[in-house]
Amino acid sequence: MHLVLITLPLQEDELGSSSERDAIYELEDALRDLVETSGVGEADGYEFGDDKCLIFLYGPDADALFAVIEPVLVRTPIAAQAQAIKRYGDADDPAAREIRVTWPSQFPQ
Repeated sequence: MHLVLITLPLQEDELGSSSERDAIYELEDALRDLVETSGVGEADGYEFGDDKCLIFLYGPDADALFAVIEPVLVRTPIAAQAQAIKRYGDADDPAAREIRVTWPSQFPQ
C-alpha cells in the first residue's frame, strides 16, 4: 500500500487556530470523499502537533492518488504552503522510495 502524506504548516499556535483547524477538517473531508469515490484509495485521518497537521492517504498507487487530490490542494488556501510525500511501498519497507512534492498555489504566500 502506498502513502501520500500531506504536511500543512500551521501559522498560529502549536495546534493551529480554530479557523485553521476548521479549514483542515473541511479539506480532509473533501479529500476523503474524492479518493474514496474515485476508487484510488482511502483517507486515514489527520494528526495535529508541532506547528503542523499531517493528513494520511493510502492507496495502491501514490501517483494516481496524488493526481486525484492535487487539483483540490491547488485551490485550497490552507494548502498554499503545504507539501506532500509520496511513498511507494508499505510502511514496514525500509527500501520504499519517497518523493517530496509541492504544487502551485492560487493564493499569495
